[in-house]
Amino acid sequence: MKHRHTRHLHTYWSDLRGEAAAPLRGAIEPGDIREVLGDTFILENAPPAAHIPFRLAGTRLCALYGRELKSRSFLGLWGDTDIDAMATLLQAIAGDAAAAVLGVETFNERGQSVPSEMILLPLSRGGRLYDRVLGLMVPIERPYWLGLHPIIRQTITSLRLIWPDERPALARAVAPAVHASVASAALGSGRRRGHLVVLDGGRQ
Repeated sequence: MKHRHTRHLHTYWSDLRGEAAAPLRGAIEPGDIREVLGDTFILENAPPAAHIPFRLAGTRLCALYGRELKSRSFLGLWGDTDIDAMATLLQAIAGDAAAAVLGVETFNERGQSVPSEMILLPLSRGGRLYDRVLGLMVPIERPYWLGLHPIIRQTITSLRLIWPDERPALARAVAPAVHASVASAALGSGRRRGHLVVLDGGRQ
């Protein structure tokens, strides 16, 4: 995790969940994460998968996109090359309480870009029902245009999945043909997730 806000939210979430796979969604106290609250959001991660709405979105996050995100589709932020992978990722979060850290390249209408980091953390309704996601996205850099020229598209550049038993899986988004050869050379196998390949790893 590159950004201190990402690490802050992950630490808070980890402390809340204790030995559980994920904390209860009602356990989140906004005052406890006031430093990063403007960058955070909550998603409703339940069927139908085609519409994963924002339940809440912080002011700094909305400013990046130049609009209020509440009730808008999270999947609608992603292009055709990423939307299937993101939908599969959200299924892993809902079904297996996986957490995810993503590298994201964001672009404005002028084609200017800035690297960002996103974290997606499952929240439980009780038992094994993980139908909410606590998330955060924060730019790694802050160019002059950020907040003046809204983000209009974004793409995944890297992905790390962390399962409840802390067994991570790594994936990097590159050209599919190149990535298949990288996966083969690295570990000899991989699982396709849209244009990504997810590689299982050991404990770190």
